[in-house]
Amino acid sequence: MELANIEKLVDKYLEAETTLQEEQVLQDYFTSGNVAPHLEEYSMLFGYFKQSKDETFTKTIQLKPEKTKKNWKWLSVAASVVLLFSVFVGKQRYDEHQQRKQFAQIKEALQMVSVNLNKGNEALYAVSNNLNKGNEAIEQLNTYGETVNKVINKVNY
Repeated sequence: MELANIEKLVDKYLEAETTLQEEQVLQDYFTSGNVAPHLEEYSMLFGYFKQSKDETFTKTIQLKPEKTKKNWKWLSVAASVVLLFSVFVGKQRYDEHQQRKQFAQIKEALQMVSVNLNKGNEALYAVSNNLNKGNEAIEQLNTYGETVNKVINKVNY
């Protein structure tokens, strides 16, 4: 009867349905030395499990020192350099933009002065034309006055 119970437990074990107590019963049976010949192949398996429980690892494990701290230090230095470089380049671009903006304002002011000068020149040309017309009119009056004076002088003599 015990052999039938062991066979059922082996089937259950192979299906991964045994409890820890049932596995202990199998362990005890297969390591006892009184194993049925048709179940002999399982005695090596359970013998290995018993032997591996007793094994311990005695070597010391040397851990490598962490290099990530050094990498983080270098990474922070590199990030600082990149940040300073980008601020420097950004400042230059900003200054160039401000200069272009000032030049545009100066150019616009000069264009307005030029337009105002052109208007002033036009006004001066208009005044000059009117003065020239006035001078021509005065010359005609002078010519008329001279002619009148000649006539009057001849009549009086």
